[in-house]
Amino acid sequence: MAIRAILFDLGNTLVGYYTSSEFPLVLRRCLRECAAVLGQTEDPGRDEDLFERARVLNREQSDYAVRPLAARLQELFGADVSFDEASARALGTAFLKPIFAMARPDPQAVPVLDALRGRGFKTAIVSNTPWGSPAHDWRAELNRHGLLDKVDATVFCMDVGWRKPHRAPFDRALSLLDVAPADALFVGDDHRWDIVGAQNAGLRPVLLEPGAPEPRRECLTITNLADIIALLTRAAV
Repeated sequence: MAIRAILFDLGNTLVGYYTSSEFPLVLRRCLRECAAVLGQTEDPGRDEDLFERARVLNREQSDYAVRPLAARLQELFGADVSFDEASARALGTAFLKPIFAMARPDPQAVPVLDALRGRGFKTAIVSNTPWGSPAHDWRAELNRHGLLDKVDATVFCMDVGWRKPHRAPFDRALSLLDVAPADALFVGDDHRWDIVGAQNAGLRPVLLEPGAPEPRRECLTITNLADIIALLTRAAV
């Protein structure tokens, strides 16, 4: 197998944000930021009701179709604001503020992407976004961390209307790179979305699992981003 491209997940692969168990607290912060934009002071009863309604909206579609952030926010706040493009944008920005504040870029991310490009590999980022948040906000986030110009393509779930593990985001990235699935690896941290999704699209998955006691049998495993260079070096021998 001649590897021509390496595709990466974003959250908790190239940049750390939050774990699944941390998301309820993060969601509360996101909702509080939105309420503040609407001029609503803290009200424990109202805030708890808002959170409970948001928990219902936190469920994704069983077919992995994207539920856009604007639609979810309209359902939550539509009674409090005339929901036009400007208000949707303001609430969306507020919602993402606590998430972006948690960003912890992996110090190996830029050097690894530079090394891959220097060796002639094509690279891309393929990522879901929290609550179907807009792709342009996440490209701005990539640019903030110096990652946007380090890859040849970026595909977020909102670009194609489907979330990983649906194959559509992977297919779009491979098309942009002009690379066949069999000639690409996909590196991600989540077995449900990244490993299964890559397999659905015909790519070879690589699980990033820091502190893993031993490699998984069902897929390649690395414990840090720099290991992808060693993996590719061994494959070329």
